[in-house]
Amino acid sequence: MRLHRLEITAFGPFSGTEEIDFDALSGAGLFLIQGQTGAGKTSVLDAVCFALYGQVPGVRNAIKNLRSDHAAPHQAPRVVLETTIRGRRFRISRSPAWERPKKRGTGTTTEHAAVILEEFENGEWIGLSTRLDEVGDLIGRLLGMTAAQFCQVAMLPQGEFASFLRAGAEERRKVLERLFATEVFTQVEKWLADRRAATRREAADLRSAAESVADRIAEATGTQRPGRSLVPEPRHPEPADESLDDIEVLPAWAVELAGHHETIRITNQTLLEEASAVSDKARAALESARTLAERQHRHAEALGRRAALEERAEERSRLTARLDAAARADRVVALIKQVRERTERAKLTHREANQTRSRVASLVTPGAAADVLAKAERERRDDIAALEGKRGSADRLRRITSELADLVGERERLEPEEARLAATLNELPGLVDEQRAQLDEARIVVAGRSGAEAVLQETARRLDAARRRDQVTARLGQAEETLRDAIDVAQQARERFQDLRQARLEGMAATLAEDLNPGEPCRVCGSTDHPAPASSLGLIPGEEDEERAHAAYEQAQSRREEASGAVESLRAERDAVLEVAGEADTATLGADVTEAQETLAAIDARVADVERMERLVHQSAQELEQARDRRDEIARVLTANRARRGELSAEQTRLAAELDEARGDDPTLEARIERLGHEADALADAVQALQAADRAAEELAAARARAKQTAADEGFATPDEVMAAALEDEDQAALRDRIRRFENEEAAVKELLADRDLTTAAAQPAPDVPALEAALAIAETTRTTAASAADRAHQRRVRLTELRTELAARVHAWRPAAEQHALAARLAGLASGQSGANRLSMRLSAYVLAARLEQVVAAANERLARMSAGRYALLHTTDKAAGDRRGGSGGLGLRIVDAWTGQERDPVTLSGGESFITSLALALGLADVVTAEAGGTEINTLFVDEGFGTLDEETLDEVMDVLDALRDGGRAVGIVSHVAELRTRIPAQLRISKQRTGSTAAVTV
Repeated sequence: MRLHRLEITAFGPFSGTEEIDFDALSGAGLFLIQGQTGAGKTSVLDAVCFALYGQVPGVRNAIKNLRSDHAAPHQAPRVVLETTIRGRRFRISRSPAWERPKKRGTGTTTEHAAVILEEFENGEWIGLSTRLDEVGDLIGRLLGMTAAQFCQVAMLPQGEFASFLRAGAEERRKVLERLFATEVFTQVEKWLADRRAATRREAADLRSAAESVADRIAEATGTQRPGRSLVPEPRHPEPADESLDDIEVLPAWAVELAGHHETIRITNQTLLEEASAVSDKARAALESARTLAERQHRHAEALGRRAALEERAEERSRLTARLDAAARADRVVALIKQVRERTERAKLTHREANQTRSRVASLVTPGAAADVLAKAERERRDDIAALEGKRGSADRLRRITSELADLVGERERLEPEEARLAATLNELPGLVDEQRAQLDEARIVVAGRSGAEAVLQETARRLDAARRRDQVTARLGQAEETLRDAIDVAQQARERFQDLRQARLEGMAATLAEDLNPGEPCRVCGSTDHPAPASSLGLIPGEEDEERAHAAYEQAQSRREEASGAVESLRAERDAVLEVAGEADTATLGADVTEAQETLAAIDARVADVERMERLVHQSAQELEQARDRRDEIARVLTANRARRGELSAEQTRLAAELDEARGDDPTLEARIERLGHEADALADAVQALQAADRAAEELAAARARAKQTAADEGFATPDEVMAAALEDEDQAALRDRIRRFENEEAAVKELLADRDLTTAAAQPAPDVPALEAALAIAETTRTTAASAADRAHQRRVRLTELRTELAARVHAWRPAAEQHALAARLAGLASGQSGANRLSMRLSAYVLAARLEQVVAAANERLARMSAGRYALLHTTDKAAGDRRGGSGGLGLRIVDAWTGQERDPVTLSGGESFITSLALALGLADVVTAEAGGTEINTLFVDEGFGTLDEETLDEVMDVLDALRDGGRAVGIVSHVAELRTRIPAQLRISKQRTGSTAAVTV
């Protein structure tokens, strides 16, 4: 992207209309934007960003009123920018929303934001869009970067990077997140955490379901479930513990219970198995016969389909040949159509060439070639160019006498003032240097304010978290005591319920035993032997007693679950605040907060000194700068004065002779220029027409040759044969479908006839299926009779079988859920930096940002080594920075390596000048990485905003060399500064001046 022209109207400090020619500034490669403090140097950059994106950089964008307060009430604010992006030249005219006076009555009305996007094509501006969203989308796509990225890449804000250099990891993370798209990695972290919680709940629910089935089995058999104890269990145990949980033994326990109830069913089951064996044998014989008959039928059907395919072989061959001819014709048809189009174009251009050449027959030899016509045109153009320079000669001659008199008076006025300014410039530089040294010392102290403020905020946050931690811990102890009481009550209610049920079952057995008589079968088991009939000596509980005990147990269990939920909620809240506060006590953290407040207050006390010294340095520098500018201006004027007087005398004599010679035979100079212009235009039209006719003839011959050769290669003798063989795409698709159906049918038939089972079945005799069906019916009747006898015993244990099957299914469903939770927990811990497997203890998003920062440091060190004469280098470290308390946010640390001492230093220890060159190198490195990351266009106009006043002369030379290297490849670099020394180093300048009525801009090259 390259800037060409910027027009600013009623915008920022500019009350009128100011036009800035960036083409003139960019021609020098390096240019200076200079002016007094508050004049509007940065507002020029704001206008560029506003034209492109509809917003201004940084915090200034929060100020909605961009209209100049100095502008006339009805003057509309507007920014017009001409720029080239990816080889396309655009003109963007954009106006912000503003309040204008009403045309009728009093008060104001709102003018909404507006934009006009135009592109320069074929010598004129073509309108593209007037919609804010469409223009923003087009500019964003062409530049390949957001507004924040563009400001970081193209405008290099040094103040922000000085803060970025000294900031903690959390502040660096926020800056890098604005520039690099890491939202997807943050979403992955959140998704994994949510997945961990969801799988934990799912595994716990499935575990509870399995335990509920086991409890029902225990109730049905009057036994105790394995692993059940009075010790409370965690509500959500970790997956690693669940893999060894007692839930795994429940299916085996249920199988063992079922075995005890199997003996009763064995006798009747033996008879059923014998009858089933006979039935199964008969069924197997019938199924085998049916399978053989079905295979014989399929084999016969395949033979019939093969015969049908052989009868249609000729049709298939004919379809294939037709489709092949159409495919070959497709490769020639387009070339034949192209020949016809070229023929018509050749005829048209030949006719136009004859007409235009006839119009210039009187100017050259009839039938002249294109080069003769072009030569005649050039001769007339040369004559016109020579005559154009003569028009101002007459006016010039009249002004020479007056100008010579003015030059004499100017010399007499400026020479005394030049001597006075020379004396002033001998005193001011020493005073400015002394004031700047005092300012640098104060700035070093104030530069640590952002770090001290960050430490205070973090320490205060930890103190608040520690206080919440103590409160939640106390509440958690009370909740755990309540849970233990609820567990005891629930266990006692369950034991009461089970005791009543057992007593009732024993009482029911005693009642049945009273009706037993020797030799008579039992109504329960059917046995005629009664070796130990049950008896009861106590009161037998009733069904209502059992139901009341069960209701009491369910109510106690519900209170237990509510108490367990409250404990889990408080534990989660405690863990959350522990991540922030850790184990530190509130007294220690309170002392840390007090210490951080005192440090910040001491730094704030020096801020006023810095502001006062900055004003003093700025005032002295302005006086020195104004004196130098005035002295240089007077010297230039006097030198030009002397040279001009000599030039004017010689020019006066020469002009009179030139005017007489220029008219020639024509009555006037203007008449001669007009006649030659008409003749040159007619000759140019004739040349273009002849060239177009020659090109059309060449293209026609080439098209005919390509069509003829391609037709021969594809086997066609004439174009008519090609057109006859051609088919539409729909017709070719229909032919391909018919051929594909033939191929599919043939493959299916071959597969059937190659099936060994079908060929073996076809060789065997046909089976007697009806006889085998009759034998199976007899066997099934016998099996049904035996099954009826066995079913009576089976019903006694069906309930236990159902529960055992359900238990196995519940445990089987629980296992993958527990494994998924283990996997989700490991991945969530790794992505959040809280897992031991994450050796760097970094979150996933922080790891990505650390990789980007490592690239930025590598790019920055290339320039920092040059600007610091090899002394300093930035070092990216994965260690946590001072004040970084956020878990998993490491990896964004920066250190300074000093080659002179071999030691690593904190960036806050750098002086003002050292901070500036380090920040500049970091900004340039980040610009390179952001441009590569966003895939944006090359930025050919860059701006470096302030900071040069902190550099000594040697370091300034190195920095200027680095900035000068940025011009490679045609880039232009603009430096925003009011440092006086830069004015002598950089001749191309944009000067911003401020007055009470608003600022103005002037380009000096």
